[in-house]
Amino acid sequence: MDLSYKTPEELQTVMGERLRSLRLSRNLAQSELANKAGLSLRALHNLEAGAGSTIESLVRVLKALNAANAIELLAPQPQVSPLMLLKQGHQPRRAGRVRARKGGEA
Repeated sequence: MDLSYKTPEELQTVMGERLRSLRLSRNLAQSELANKAGLSLRALHNLEAGAGSTIESLVRVLKALNAANAIELLAPQPQVSPLMLLKQGHQPRRAGRVRARKGGEA
């Protein structure tokens, strides 16, 4: 399923639906998962409803569902070839700054 065309709000809804499905597949009630994750029932409900939540709530729920490895899928560690590292001489620590051109364009 290509999610790249969805708005951030729609993506939150998809994420919430998938977390709810994962919770149900583990046969956990919302109250059980909220307790296990150290969250209020309202916080879990909001997360599952895609109604806005915090990264901390998401991480707590993933850990409580034994699905913290999903973080690797969300934000994979960039892979750099050893040859590229040798060519660069070092690994960059931050992105370069875009300098403005004459006339105010970036």
